Amino acid sequence: MGTGSQQITARKGTPAEQERASAIGVNFLVGIVPAVPKLAAAVLSGSVTLYSSALKTITEAIGILISWIIARKIARGDSGIYNYGMGKFENIARAITGTVMILSFVILVFAASYRILFPAALSSGGAEIGLYIVLVMSVVDGYLALRNYRLAKKEPSPLMDSQWRLFRLKAFANIVVLATLVLAILCAGYPWAVYIDPLASFAVMGILFYSGIRMIQASLPDLLDKTLDEELQLVVVRELADNFHNYEQIHGVRSRRSGGMIYVEIFLEFRNDLLMGEVQETMNTMKRSLEDKIPKSEVNIISTGQAPEQDR
Repeated sequence: MGTGSQQITARKGTPAEQERASAIGVNFLVGIVPAVPKLAAAVLSGSVTLYSSALKTITEAIGILISWIIARKIARGDSGIYNYGMGKFENIARAITGTVMILSFVILVFAASYRILFPAALSSGGAEIGLYIVLVMSVVDGYLALRNYRLAKKEPSPLMDSQWRLFRLKAFANIVVLATLVLAILCAGYPWAVYIDPLASFAVMGILFYSGIRMIQASLPDLLDKTLDEELQLVVVRELADNFHNYEQIHGVRSRRSGGMIYVEIFLEFRNDLLMGEVQETMNTMKRSLEDKIPKSEVNIISTGQAPEQDR
């Protein structure tokens, strides 16, 4: 199956899209608020883990902000916007979030490497402040990860998929930072304790790198106009086979994934002696059948006497 041309349709934001935009707005506020206190605690304590965590928080907040802007645009709806294009925005947001994670990974590598080469003891006062901040954020990020996960399951979307994965990562990373600070404070009297802080950063690095790569890889197929999976292609083929007696010839099938939606166009030629009402009834029946069998799909059956221009 090839990729199809874009179709302009009037649309309005659904309640689910509006709920999604609101949830991501809350994510942004919660994501950006801890950045300043984390930076202050990092300066006071000299902790490279806290400093890296603060920079990671800022870069993640930028990714969430971009996702929120896109989610608001989708939620408002626009009669002059391509449906396919709106879905592309969602995949772009997921790719941006993954890129932000990779950027955080690079920041952490440089920060941790510097502290290993030039070790320094933590200031207990600043470390304790950072410990309390990270403890609170671990709980908050864990709650938001679950909330975003429920929304992603309720209304599948690349935007919400990236959000719940991001906050799951944030919660886990904060737990690592929390454990690091506790261990560094408890073992402060030992000479090797100066290496606890930078070495612990590498645990976060691996998670960031893996998650960022996975998100970018997941967004690329749809951005490159990946067509239907083989399983869904078989659904379309079976439907065409079941209705072969109702049409004269198949001139092409085109499909496209866009965000959480699947768009399918089927070009059929009908006998000249059929009434328009009979042709329309066949097209409506096939459309309803395919949309029932393919979740979150929009199917168009097009009556034509030749292949679509791009397929000729």
